[in-house]
Amino acid sequence: MDEVHGGEHIIDAARAAGVSTVFTLSGAHIFPVYDAAVGGKARVESAADRMSAEQDGPLRLIDTRHEQTAAFAAEATGKLTRTPGFAAVTAGPGVTNAVSAITSAWFNGSPMVVLGGRSPDSRWGAGALQELDQPPILAPVTKGSWTTHDVAAIRADGDKAFALAASAHSGPVFWDIPIDVIFAPSPRPDVAAPSVDRGPEPDPDALAQARALIDAAAHPVLILGGGVWMADAVEAARALVSTRNLPVIANGMGRGIVPPGDPHLVTRARSAAFRGADLVIVAGTPLDFRLGFGVFGDPPAKVIHLVDAETERSTAATVSCTVVGDLRLSLGALADGEPVDGSWTVSLRDAASAALAGDRLDLVNDSQLIHPARIYGELLPRLTDDAVVIGDGGDFVSFAGKYVEPTQPGRWLDPGPYGCLGTGPGYALAAGIAHPQSPVFLLLGDGAAGFSLMDVDSLVRHRIPTVMIVGNNAGWALEKHPMRMLYGYDVIADLSPTRYDEVVIALGGGGETVTDPAQIGPAIDRAMASGLPYLVNVMTDPEAAYPRATLGI
Repeated sequence: MDEVHGGEHIIDAARAAGVSTVFTLSGAHIFPVYDAAVGGKARVESAADRMSAEQDGPLRLIDTRHEQTAAFAAEATGKLTRTPGFAAVTAGPGVTNAVSAITSAWFNGSPMVVLGGRSPDSRWGAGALQELDQPPILAPVTKGSWTTHDVAAIRADGDKAFALAASAHSGPVFWDIPIDVIFAPSPRPDVAAPSVDRGPEPDPDALAQARALIDAAAHPVLILGGGVWMADAVEAARALVSTRNLPVIANGMGRGIVPPGDPHLVTRARSAAFRGADLVIVAGTPLDFRLGFGVFGDPPAKVIHLVDAETERSTAATVSCTVVGDLRLSLGALADGEPVDGSWTVSLRDAASAALAGDRLDLVNDSQLIHPARIYGELLPRLTDDAVVIGDGGDFVSFAGKYVEPTQPGRWLDPGPYGCLGTGPGYALAAGIAHPQSPVFLLLGDGAAGFSLMDVDSLVRHRIPTVMIVGNNAGWALEKHPMRMLYGYDVIADLSPTRYDEVVIALGGGGETVTDPAQIGPAIDRAMASGLPYLVNVMTDPEAAYPRATLGI
């Protein structure tokens, strides 16, 4: 049997898991990955050009300007496709540059595998370049983190990594290989297909208890989180909603499971729903700060928590019943019962409609000091059903969460509960590759733009047209206004009114700055028609803060 180097075993494992793209930044420690991804020297030399060689091999190679972007792109791929994203980064700083993205994936439950380079075993302890024991750094924020020291074990460890990332509860896996191991030859093993665990069968007694709680409730509310999308439980959730006539609030990537026109969707009546509920069914999302740590109303409503793994079980005192298991099965089993009194759902839908009607004044506000909501007034009519909307920011993106309601699931991306800025270009790369026929909109705060805007270069080189809109209030609004509330003043919260559009133009994209509210819509139209990464830099009123009820602490 022919022997191949470790990169071939890695690519074999990735392809067996359904992976089609590897995101990376060039580094010598992982050269064999690139060699295997393009199919070797002969295929590169026969390709029409270098980019064709990088994109048409056994695994598509997408390189970035910073490892954080490669890792965020892998995380977004996991979110968008429900197949593990894959990033390969070089040793030492390549790995540590990816830590924030890996941690975001940990909090978001995003399936991804990050392969790290590593200094040679034969020189370990002698001070080789970028020598660092990396798995212990990643262990707290991954489902698994290890080193493969034997080339013959690479394929098995790769299969394990991808299956573990995709299994319930999905999340990131880190795996590194010393350079002298990854370059070494070994026969291709004959292996069985890896098995992915979608979660256990839910306990019948827990399901019976949950059904009884729903049957007894007068004012139940269902919260659909990103775990429902990740579990491929969209149809089961929709059946539960329609059969039981449940009002629904969407959270994170749970957005779009119930589309905006459905009378059960009452996200905009969130406060009234929580205040009046006697039972809250929370499916596929943790009871964290976004959901008041599980306390809904006063006195608090009872809570049913549907999770896909024991690791996701909540300790909140309000939880009356936890159902652990495959969310498709759990949601499907709860549909067995009578519908809720329709007057409760109708009252919440009326409240949601009133809130939507109340948005109009802000959405059409023509004040010369542009209110952030005015941007969304122009954006919303331009969003198609298949658009992917990405939020990367604090205050400005909070407005997006209020106004943007996707019509399809799996089309909304935000940083999630870890709140890490700098996700945007990586998420846009992933969206353009996963949905090449769909428009991609990236909404950036000006603070977030400073984290990773240089990777617009990657969007340009890989021909990912992206409409970028910066709500530019020349400051860290998410910190400025709370500090003023606490202290009566603010410091270190100001930024310059930077021409971010000129940065994008310099990198090969397009852009313009807008100071007149009447020009926001035409500028977005020009961005959509450009076929380029195009940034619309909208100068907004620095005093127009998002009216938030919690700081998440």
